[in-house]
Amino acid sequence: MKDESKKFVRWRREMVEKQIASRGVTDPQVLDAMSKVQRHLFVSEALVDSAYGDFPLPIGEGQTISQPYIIAEMTQSLDLKGHERVLEIGTGSGYQAAVLSRIVYKVYTIERNHALFLQTRKLFDKLKYYNIVTRYSDGTQGWSEQAPFDAIIVTAGGQEIPSPLIQQLSTGGCLVMPVGGSNFQELLKLEKTKDGIKTTNLGGCRFVKLIGQYGWDR
Repeated sequence: MKDESKKFVRWRREMVEKQIASRGVTDPQVLDAMSKVQRHLFVSEALVDSAYGDFPLPIGEGQTISQPYIIAEMTQSLDLKGHERVLEIGTGSGYQAAVLSRIVYKVYTIERNHALFLQTRKLFDKLKYYNIVTRYSDGTQGWSEQAPFDAIIVTAGGQEIPSPLIQQLSTGGCLVMPVGGSNFQELLKLEKTKDGIKTTNLGGCRFVKLIGQYGWDR
């Protein structure tokens, strides 16, 4: 077990150095979080040896865990300082939420697939990620009872940014989401200011469909 532990520590270090930092992610909080969160615990046992590879992996139910670099880039683009309340749409296996939880005050995360919701909540409790609050719901509607949020991250692609999410974003906050077609999207960063909305295109990406009232049909 000691050798196995050292192996994962080495793989995480190499992941951060070769896949993330080398591509321009410089936020020390993001690099530190990704060097500590045990990504191999968020995939199936059959995929443990591939957990730190430079690619997305299936997590069941037709969903995926994103490529490490994409997770790092999306997290860095939120310009987090540490005090934030962040909403995540699409919990999946929980890895993105776990990374965020090491940086911010509290993470609220919504998953529409009940099997994934139950599985991931149990994992958060087992790993003692107590500042992650989960909900089984349609993420495209946001979480109005807990709004406004300092940042919102959407881990599935939609044709447009759901209007409830923009409404639930604090003035001064950032929202990051893949927007485009069903097979390819552009990663957009939306900044909500007192003067209006500023949108920045961070580049091409590929995510599973964002399903819900303000997303794709099933």
